Amino acid sequence: MTDAQADLLAQARDSISAARLLTENGYPAWAASRAYYAMFYIAEAFLEGDGLAFSKHSAVIAAFGKEFAKTGRVAAEHHRHLADAEDLRHTADYGPRKSVEPDRAREVIEHAQQFLAAALELIGPLPDE
Repeated sequence: MTDAQADLLAQARDSISAARLLTENGYPAWAASRAYYAMFYIAEAFLEGDGLAFSKHSAVIAAFGKEFAKTGRVAAEHHRHLADAEDLRHTADYGPRKSVEPDRAREVIEHAQQFLAAALELIGPLPDE
């Protein structure tokens, strides 16, 4: 695991923690956005391991799908959940204030947690902080 990958995975872990706190305190839209960013950081960590970096979210998602999901290096469901979470983030960030239900936020957080668990297994555990 590179230092950059470790940093991205730590950011993902922290984003999942923040998403849980936001949901518990009545902010499901903000929580969904944080959960998306957790998954985005994880996808970036996988790509970093192959020396790939992109400046656009759409490019990261597409490259992760091509390089990892379609090749079977990572379960395809993680790519699907990442793409779905990006759509939800747009709704959460730009839609009506109550556009994300708490149950939907919790579901996306669970997907982010599963994606992080897969990353920690495939990339390696985070160094002790």
